Amino acid sequence: MSSSDEAGTQQAHGEEAASPRADFKDAIGWTALGVATLIGSITMDRLESQGINPYTVPGLLPGLLGIALILLGAAMAVRSWRRGALRPKAHAADPMRAQQRRRVGLTIALCTGYSVVLVGHGLPFWLASSIYVTASILLFQRLSLDEAERRLGLRAWAKALAIGVGVSLVISLVFEQVFLVRLP
Repeated sequence: MSSSDEAGTQQAHGEEAASPRADFKDAIGWTALGVATLIGSITMDRLESQGINPYTVPGLLPGLLGIALILLGAAMAVRSWRRGALRPKAHAADPMRAQQRRRVGLTIALCTGYSVVLVGHGLPFWLASSIYVTASILLFQRLSLDEAERRLGLRAWAKALAIGVGVSLVISLVFEQVFLVRLP
């Protein structure tokens, strides 16, 4: 399928193809996140004094994920560069840009609030995660373009709360029982 066919298919389904410039900016962000993750994993304590097997050190998985982010970010940058990311803009601004920025801003605020305020300050992990997931569902539903979805009745609150509690309990159980990681 050619790129023009893909764009036509995406537009027919109400999706928009990302511009090469937007992809390039995203690629820089993913690559930077990969570098930060790799640096963080390299600087983690190796627990050598406790006789830990080198293949089970705490920074191994984050390091591998950081490398994957770097490689995928670089591939995305090359692809967007080939698609003309560095050429001057030729089209007008997208009218959905403000909505997209609100959603990105909300995501950043929610993630920051979760990691800085909720986790590690006395609340059990499952409760902090329940609050985060429930609030995320309700706030993003409130930003929906569909007027019916924006109404937050009792059913929407109950559904969001059930998902929030369920997800946080499953995550807690998996980490503590399967991966044997004690959560804050």
